[in-house]
Amino acid sequence: MSNIISEQKTFFNSQKTKTITFRLQYLKALKNEILLKEQAVYDALQHDFKKSEFETFISEFGLVISQLNLAIKNLKKWSKPKRITPSILSFPSTDYIYKEPYGTVLIIAPWNYPFLLALEPLIMAIAAGNTVVLKPSELTKNTSQLLTDIIKNVFPDNYAVSIEGGIETSTELLAQKWDYIFFTGSVPVGKIIAQAAAKHVTPVTLELGGKSPCIIDDTVNLKLVAKRLVWGKFFNAGQTCIAPDYIIIKAKIKNDFIKLLKIEILKAYGENPKESADFPRIINTKNTVRLIKLLEDIDVIFGGDFDESENYVSPTLIDEPSLESEVMKHEIFGPILPILTYKTNEDIEHIISNFEKPLACYVFSNNKNFVKETLIKYSFGGGVINDTLIHFGNHKLPFGGVGASGMGAYHGKYGFDTFSHAKSIIKRGNWLDPSLRYTPYTKKLNLIKKLFKLFA
Repeated sequence: MSNIISEQKTFFNSQKTKTITFRLQYLKALKNEILLKEQAVYDALQHDFKKSEFETFISEFGLVISQLNLAIKNLKKWSKPKRITPSILSFPSTDYIYKEPYGTVLIIAPWNYPFLLALEPLIMAIAAGNTVVLKPSELTKNTSQLLTDIIKNVFPDNYAVSIEGGIETSTELLAQKWDYIFFTGSVPVGKIIAQAAAKHVTPVTLELGGKSPCIIDDTVNLKLVAKRLVWGKFFNAGQTCIAPDYIIIKAKIKNDFIKLLKIEILKAYGENPKESADFPRIINTKNTVRLIKLLEDIDVIFGGDFDESENYVSPTLIDEPSLESEVMKHEIFGPILPILTYKTNEDIEHIISNFEKPLACYVFSNNKNFVKETLIKYSFGGGVINDTLIHFGNHKLPFGGVGASGMGAYHGKYGFDTFSHAKSIIKRGNWLDPSLRYTPYTKKLNLIKKLFKLFA
């Protein structure tokens, strides 16, 4: 590993990656290679998750190609120095922000969307002019092997390389000195990443998670809410960092809503979701067992079926779990949906304040004041009003967490900016050199105060 990193640093210092045409050449080659491997991507995710081609396309393959198209189309514009209005205090000058790559970047990808969340940051790191070491997840062996093959077919190892392995591999990688680290995964592992980065004062982006609430008031079309919520919660079998983790619904409409949720689950996945081609599996036995244990001593009102041998847990609804129960202590990350109720806005606050700041928040309401107050009152990474998940799909919106749910943001140009250092440059004119800043300072203080007041 140290040899690979040393070779990448040498290659970066050759200045080749700072050339826009060079970056574009490899981004186009990466796009062509991925397009050639489209069916292989579907097959890999089917083997790893039993994920349908439709779900793979809209949540992984299609988004990767969209990010490549966006970067290829806009790279010249993104990379151009941006001229900034100068300050009167530095007159005469022209001021700029230059975007320069950090250098050698480590990207550690998760298992829940193993293709997308490995390649999207890699694309933007390459677009920004960095070299990259990618560590794909060891839990998705088929997809990780495919990622390794794709990257090897496109890039020399001293430019971008995929290194597979488990915890030992990640530990060894984190012991190295990097110019930037990008991690997507759980909060506990995110803390380990942050500690490792701190040893070398390495900048880091952490894309984590948390218990993302879904608040529903009594002004909505409950049937539509149920349909959208079932889609967002059980997409990828609930293994989504921005999935609604639990519902907080107005008490008087809870029973009606539960009936509608059951109807929509049956519509989506049939009487036996295990046989549905559209319902994925849990990633491995360890996580399957974890989810099964969450259902112990809990009021299961729908679903609750599981098959440990096939890593299957059915879409499950649970009623009014205690905030101290295991299912409410941590992010669920599976197809289990707790339903809590509220009567007053203070009840909502009591529930949400019990947890760290989440990655997402969803509010279903047609009450503009209620929506506005909720958005202002609670801190979270991002969210949607009257739907779920869809903010992830807009590359014009930054995606990232706050507090325990993460730091930094990416998507589209925000991803390019994440992997770029904004270098401030002033080009000072020589045709005029005001004497105000020079000693002696006698009788200049009042004048400088006036200038600060007017122009600073």
